Amino acid sequence: MEVCYQLPVLPLDRPVPKHVLGRRGAICLTSSPILFGGPAPRQLSKRRGAISYDSSDQTALYIRMLGMSASHRKHTLKTPTVITYTHMEIGQSEAEQPVRSVLSFQKNLHSSHYSRNHTHATHHTLDQEYIGQAKCLLRKVGSWSFDIFLFDRLSNGKSLVDLTLHLFIDYGLIKLFRLDLLKLRQFLVMVHEAYRRQNPYHNALHAADVTQAMYCYMQEPQLSESLTSCDILLGLLAAATHDLDHPGVNQTFLIKTNHYLASLYQNASVLENHHWKCAVSLLRESGLLSHFPSEDRQNLEERLGSLILATDISRQNEYLSQFRAHLDRADLHLNNSQNRHFILQMALKCADICNPCRPWHISKLWSHKVTDEFFSQGDSEKRQNLDVSILCDRNANTVAKIQIGFISFVVEPLFLEWARFSDTPLSQIMLGHMTSNKYKWTHLPQEDLRESTQSTSSKTLPQGGLGP
Repeated sequence: MEVCYQLPVLPLDRPVPKHVLGRRGAICLTSSPILFGGPAPRQLSKRRGAISYDSSDQTALYIRMLGMSASHRKHTLKTPTVITYTHMEIGQSEAEQPVRSVLSFQKNLHSSHYSRNHTHATHHTLDQEYIGQAKCLLRKVGSWSFDIFLFDRLSNGKSLVDLTLHLFIDYGLIKLFRLDLLKLRQFLVMVHEAYRRQNPYHNALHAADVTQAMYCYMQEPQLSESLTSCDILLGLLAAATHDLDHPGVNQTFLIKTNHYLASLYQNASVLENHHWKCAVSLLRESGLLSHFPSEDRQNLEERLGSLILATDISRQNEYLSQFRAHLDRADLHLNNSQNRHFILQMALKCADICNPCRPWHISKLWSHKVTDEFFSQGDSEKRQNLDVSILCDRNANTVAKIQIGFISFVVEPLFLEWARFSDTPLSQIMLGHMTSNKYKWTHLPQEDLRESTQSTSSKTLPQGGLGP
């Protein structure tokens, strides 16, 4: 399947060329349900049911009109539609723009149309058709080269919601735990909104990336054969919520500025405690687990906190030493619930800092984002006449310098031990990317290390989707 990656947005102030206006069939309707098919983008302009915006360069936008099969036409004609306009988000680069339809059709549905396990909406939207492309990518959600930036664009900026919901369905957790589908989606939307969009790095997209990585790790042979359904539920919940309401600054900054969170948690794992309490708050507010016995619900909340607290980077050496000692003694038996929980903690730690182990084009984007957040904190510290935190001074650091140190002293020691525990092709792929990326940060010319908004998300997906 060939997919068009250009944003399906035609700004209202963008002129349409005369040769497009003069073309026969420039705008027409069709009963075909297909959005983007096999033909190349330029050929789409010749197809029935296309709105074509032609251009000689690669920024041409091709938009297919709403297509509905005949089987749904009768219902659709009886249902009034509301037309709303959406716009590209201001202040984001083109590669980061969420996909928005020019017209978003929404049916005026009543809540009585929904049941506990209602899985198919009865309305059809352009956005739903675009989500069809996101669903195509989700077939490769277990691939380490999965492009979360591209998926975020194709899911209208809701990558965390759609990816996590897909994994809950894929694992059969909704049926196993008798979860209300609407409550689950409401909870995931609340989680998505609890992340601060203004953060360059610690935002919902990072949470989606960590959740996808966590899924990859839980699919590894040792884990997939031993994890219980409760372990999997906790792993996904922890990955999705591990940085909830992150303020975009580190613990040191909160302590230096006498932030109330630092006082509340007595300067210990300040951010991680906050993320955990936010996650518990949203679980309770959504009522997702309200049908659980109170003792089971409390136990799950405590285990969720234990996983999130393990992501505290200041305790990295503590967890790494425990991990290494277990491996040296060969006493990690995954039929033991405590050992499984410890491995989930280590898996989440790996997922949280796995960016240097991703393919270069993805890893580089993350590197620039986290550095932007560091430097933003440093600028704030300078404005408040505070000592600038390490790594946060833009005049004393570069992206390459930060990444080389981070890989050498944090990432490499952890992933070498993970490879000892799980000696699989995935572990070797991650170590290979890590070594290659470190080499590039060390040796490539500066112009090749600059941030680029051009990732695989701006290219055409070859037939067969993403690679291994």
